[in-house]
Amino acid sequence: MTAHNDGRAADQGRVYQASGDQHITEHHHHMTSWTGPDSVRVPPIGRAPAILRDRNEIIGRLRAAVSEGVGNTVLVLHGLGGSGKTAVACVLFELAIRDEGRVGLWVNASDPASLRAGMLAVAADRGARDGELTAARNGLRAAADLVWQRLDGSERPWLLVLDSADDPSVLREGGWLRTSPRGTVLVTTRQAAGHWWPAAELLHVGVLPREEAAQVLCDLAPGTGSSEEAAAIADRLGRLPLALTLAGGFLAHQVITPWTMEEYGRYLRERPDPIELLDQGAVASVDHSRHLASRTWQLSLDQLVAQNLPEAVVLLRLLACLAHDPLPVTLLAGVGSAQLLPAARVEAALRGLLDHSLTELVPGGVLGLRTHGVLLDSVARTVPAEERERLVGAAAVLLRQALPADPERGLRDDRLALHAPHALALLRRLTSWPETSAGAAESAADCALLLVTGLHRSGDYASALDVAERAADLARDLLGHDHLVVLKLRQRVGKALDRLGRLEEAADLHRALLRDLERVCGQDAPETLTTCLHLSRPLTWLGQLPEAVGLMHRAESGRAARLGPWHPLTLEARACLLELPAGPELEREAVAGPVVVADCHRELGADHPVTLSADLNCAGALFRTGRHVEALPMARRALAAHERRFGADYPITMAARSLLSNVLHEVGEYREAIQQAEVVEEWRERALGPDHPWTKVIREKLARYRDSLDVADRVGPV
Repeated sequence: MTAHNDGRAADQGRVYQASGDQHITEHHHHMTSWTGPDSVRVPPIGRAPAILRDRNEIIGRLRAAVSEGVGNTVLVLHGLGGSGKTAVACVLFELAIRDEGRVGLWVNASDPASLRAGMLAVAADRGARDGELTAARNGLRAAADLVWQRLDGSERPWLLVLDSADDPSVLREGGWLRTSPRGTVLVTTRQAAGHWWPAAELLHVGVLPREEAAQVLCDLAPGTGSSEEAAAIADRLGRLPLALTLAGGFLAHQVITPWTMEEYGRYLRERPDPIELLDQGAVASVDHSRHLASRTWQLSLDQLVAQNLPEAVVLLRLLACLAHDPLPVTLLAGVGSAQLLPAARVEAALRGLLDHSLTELVPGGVLGLRTHGVLLDSVARTVPAEERERLVGAAAVLLRQALPADPERGLRDDRLALHAPHALALLRRLTSWPETSAGAAESAADCALLLVTGLHRSGDYASALDVAERAADLARDLLGHDHLVVLKLRQRVGKALDRLGRLEEAADLHRALLRDLERVCGQDAPETLTTCLHLSRPLTWLGQLPEAVGLMHRAESGRAARLGPWHPLTLEARACLLELPAGPELEREAVAGPVVVADCHRELGADHPVTLSADLNCAGALFRTGRHVEALPMARRALAAHERRFGADYPITMAARSLLSNVLHEVGEYREAIQQAEVVEEWRERALGPDHPWTKVIREKLARYRDSLDVADRVGPV
């Protein structure tokens, strides 16, 4: 051949030029890059925590599962994201290697690709040959079968950790989760549904106890504060290990202007977005979503959407409007009527949240639902602005449906107290969502007012005071000082102070409130006249009778002019005049006492609360004006009526019993007087405390009554 040939090669290609016939054989050896994890012998989170707080019980059970001769075991650590499941697994991993002589194998099971690569790396570690691995990677043989064949044939016993298996279908679809007599499998997951883990032992990893949670902060940031300051931060963070780790990391790494725990706790309370502050404690090189309070739970929410459960996300956003305290599950029955979710999908949405450990059921007298506070704050900050109005409106509807429309006096209803933290949390959430309207704030404040009214009328004055004070402050920030619902909440604060015996505080508050109501609503407005009565009560007890009587008459005449003489509120004001202490004012008013009682019975009926008050007040007026014999049958009837209507332990029933004991003493029935007074003393000791002014009063009365009985016994039969 004489032709001239030109050739050019690129990359690793070659050009051969020859004259005549040539036979060329060339062998190409291609090096494939490794796509699996760098190691399955070391957890990718680094070394185990130096100290693991309050996990001794779980570690003890796990350690037994890796002791000599134990195999064919699958254990599942499940719990809320950030609860420390991986940290527990890491500690067991080191114990299994160091103390039990096991091979430790760690695989990231968060997604199919990571799981497959990690499990094939396990097979390689346990002796799989290159050809077997290549065939498995190329789909020429079952990868999971190869892995478990090698695990079954391992010379040494092993512990296999499948970490972050939050989507169990990844394990099930490939047949990756099995048992072997040669080892123990430990799974960490947020998925709590038992049907995903047949024949496995489930171990729940929850938040830490208060003392241990505080110690975690002290471990991470020594010298920055006291144990009590650490405990206060731990409480605010719900004692969640992830949140504690982030807070401790922040405190430990401040250089220019180091913070103390006291400062950190204050900023945590005052900042509108505590999650942003928490995330600043993450290690700078860590950007994994599982390590950030703002992102870790989004993984579960994305999974719920992928499972065709977007309603679960909506339901969690609704819960983010409420508190982390247990929420009565029955309240969710109204979600459909609140027009937030189709009623038929609420159950499935809740089940999705439960299965992904985003909330949990709390057993008890009332089945509750508890969602972690840091999770709620994290979800709340990501709620789109255009959805917030609808969510808070639905939350207000649910709370209102759960409360009595017109709370009545009666025995304490503990179910009311369960809703208190949620009513306050709704107001608090509104302060961080400026996009919401004044109408939404009014609805939330109205719920709080209704709740406070119910608490007060059930006799739980301490809870009523606490909720009213906090609700008034929050509502004032949202609606302004002069909004009517804010003024009504302040009324409730004053009433609770009065009932708790804090008379000077009650008088000061009602006097300031009266000025505000006169300015905002007018001299004769219903709320203004009501506050006149409320102010008159502590003034009466404090001995400021002229002002008290004037306020009572102002309320009576104003209500009569506006509502008519037989309206319940008008009759209530007339009955209040019978509560005056002994003196000329009472002498004048007591003459009309039987008339007031007769009017109440005629217009309202014998069991109406105003009628019962009139009966009791009239008996008291007769007693204080020296008409003891006339007062006795009326006092007995008043006590019996109050017991029948409100129950024996209701505070006003106890007031009726105390009055009866007074009357009995004055007519010489000393033994029965002592019996009745002893019942009152025991109740006041229990309900009000030994140092309450009313407790001291009844204690002094009992001493006098017993002295009277001693004297009577010495001089003759009583």
